Amino acid sequence: MAKPLFDPKLLPIDAIAGEPAVARERLVPQWLRERFAEQPRWTPESTDELHLLRADGTAPTPAAVLIPLVLRETGLTILLTQRNADLTDHPGQVSFPGGRAEAYDADPVDTALRESEEEIGLARVHVDIIGTMPDYYTGTGYRVTPVVGLIAPPFELRPDPSEVAEIFEVPLAFLMDGMNHQRLSAELPGGRRSFYAMPYGEYYIWGATAGMLRNLFHFLRAD
Repeated sequence: MAKPLFDPKLLPIDAIAGEPAVARERLVPQWLRERFAEQPRWTPESTDELHLLRADGTAPTPAAVLIPLVLRETGLTILLTQRNADLTDHPGQVSFPGGRAEAYDADPVDTALRESEEEIGLARVHVDIIGTMPDYYTGTGYRVTPVVGLIAPPFELRPDPSEVAEIFEVPLAFLMDGMNHQRLSAELPGGRRSFYAMPYGEYYIWGATAGMLRNLFHFLRAD
């Protein structure tokens, strides 16, 4: 994929999603384990990217990402990466560690763990997998399985400089608050596309990463 046709940070905000934040008592390891074990009824959010993929008609490429929830004393955080600006796919964007599946991967969990080891040097021994989220289809042709894992410090990270420009963490409570979810849209050659953004300080989280975070938000809020 070439560089984006627009700079999302320059677009006007159409709306703030505005749903109430996920209750703090839900943003703890034991509750999260129970939520993934019980799998309540909920509906993933429809995305413009899914419609674009279906219109193309080609089979999506399987991929997986790790949603790493880091157990910090002040509360859980989500570990994210800033992609290298020279990459072909999603250059310079904020992403979860992960990538396309290989034939030798046992399953999406294996893909997410392998890619995380290769991309940011996170050894799988530090990752306690608690579940997966529904596949997320991107307009760039990927079927991404988000894999959720708890990460207990201490752990070491060794980012691959050819892929990752920076590794950072964002409080889970910030990302699980609808007041921090912006709705934007842009005119593209194929029509108008809407997407979410979740700016945090100097970091601009948007696109597929924000879309997967919206699904996690809905999953944790479901009664």
